Amino acid sequence: MSNFIKSYQANVGLNHTPAYQVSGQPFATASINAGATAVSVDFPYVTRWFQVINATANPLKVGFSKAGVDGNNYLIVDASGSAGYGKSEVYELKVSEVWLSGSTQCGVLAGLTSIPASRTTTTDGTSWSGSAGVG
Repeated sequence: MSNFIKSYQANVGLNHTPAYQVSGQPFATASINAGATAVSVDFPYVTRWFQVINATANPLKVGFSKAGVDGNNYLIVDASGSAGYGKSEVYELKVSEVWLSGSTQCGVLAGLTSIPASRTTTTDGTSWSGSAGVG
């Protein structure tokens, strides 16, 4: 039993329920230029939730890997219009990065957990790259 880690000494991971039960640490970034090529927004900790804002007249692709936004595994955030900025739903997903493409003026809001972003790294890369439906 020498390899046994006591629960009070264990690091938090993706399935650490209390990390998702509390309010998230605020994260906001704006003025992202993802017009010509896909751009990654990296979070220092795993998200509890996130929302993407689009401030241009072009639709914005949002994915969870570069392969996703370059391929067919992405969400669309509507263009801005007379009703205001285009914005996504608030997605309650645990991710360490999102990829954006198609807009020269966009931003991301998120609530972060206490789980280090490195906890989502797999043999296929960071976040959920290589997963079905992600790209």
